[in-house]
Amino acid sequence: MALIAFHLDSRSGVPTYLQLVQQVRHAVQLGILQPGDQLPTVKEVVTSLAINPNTVLKAYGVLESDGIAEGRRGQGTFVKTSAPAPLGDDFGKLRRSLRQWFAQARAAGLDEQAIEALLSEQHSSARRVA
Repeated sequence: MALIAFHLDSRSGVPTYLQLVQQVRHAVQLGILQPGDQLPTVKEVVTSLAINPNTVLKAYGVLESDGIAEGRRGQGTFVKTSAPAPLGDDFGKLRRSLRQWFAQARAAGLDEQAIEALLSEQHSSARRVA
């Protein structure tokens, strides 16, 4: 049983293979995926998302070249590295603060699209400032 279930957002403008790569990276960063965990097989991803096998192979190839995953002949693709340790207590505080922010945004009437747009706008602004 896979520890990660991929999902796609056709409206994001992000190529499908990069969406898969980003989801694995995030799962590793959050500690959801650990070294040795197996990623879904190409066949499983193709079946669940109705995408071309070459797209999955491309994503897994990027993960391998980035040192995040490794393919094992006849066995599948496995997480190779773990993420650096989160920020300790700060990480937990940030996570709780973000949960509260999402609750406030929903209480204010923002739907998922409005929240995503706001986050994207702020992320872009933060990159320009940094």
